[in-house]
Amino acid sequence: MKSICFSFFVAAVTAAAGAHARTICTVAADAASNKALVQEGDCSERVTPASTFKVAIALMGFDAGVLQDEHTPALPYRQGYPDWGGEPWRQATDAERWIKYSVVWFSRQVAQSLGQERFQRYASAFDYGNADVSGKPAYPSGTMGAWINSTLRISPLEQVAFLKKIVNRQLPVSDHAFRMTDRITEVATLADGWDVHGKTGTGSPGMTGKYDAAHAYGWFVGWAVRGGDKIVFARLIQDDKKESPNAGLRARDALLKDLPAIIAAR
Repeated sequence: MKSICFSFFVAAVTAAAGAHARTICTVAADAASNKALVQEGDCSERVTPASTFKVAIALMGFDAGVLQDEHTPALPYRQGYPDWGGEPWRQATDAERWIKYSVVWFSRQVAQSLGQERFQRYASAFDYGNADVSGKPAYPSGTMGAWINSTLRISPLEQVAFLKKIVNRQLPVSDHAFRMTDRITEVATLADGWDVHGKTGTGSPGMTGKYDAAHAYGWFVGWAVRGGDKIVFARLIQDDKKESPNAGLRARDALLKDLPAIIAAR
């Protein structure tokens, strides 16, 4: 009965989130017991991770020493950097602001500091989706944006598998990298004490690096912890016309509304 009621709840919230977006998948699991809590829709379809890949880049950057903490280094904005995110992207940015405002040029600076070879080694070691960060032909180097409507692809189920490795500390990175990534990805604290971490992503079909707003994908992926309890989750939606705010933000807001019921399903 609980599963049936929860499925109805997810469907109702998804319908309210926007008539012009379809939910491709909602998936969540208990990362401690490995128990599946919900799996609705096609959760095996691989699409661009878009800005959800910033979680992986953060782990890489902190592990390699490119990033020291949430405020060091603060990198300056330079003319010619991507600025479609508006004024928040045209400012000096540290790791905390990078995740908060989803600043694409900061991702590129971290990835380029790693270099293509090391960037690929991390993606492969993380077993992240298809782990293809070559980026071609959309970008001269995958460090310029393999994760943005390009070669890198991941499914919601693969997102959850990756997130389990984060919360269970099973990736080949330092404890410092895990701690700092936890710190910059916190988005909410629920009334019953669960700390929620996550990242939105907005992308679209194709591998040319071009964004198709009329068919945008919206991601929200992350984890919630309370003491030794750990939940991981992913939601993927797709628009059928240009919408505002972007699909990633709408996926986040809808999933956060669902999260108490997901946790209750434990």
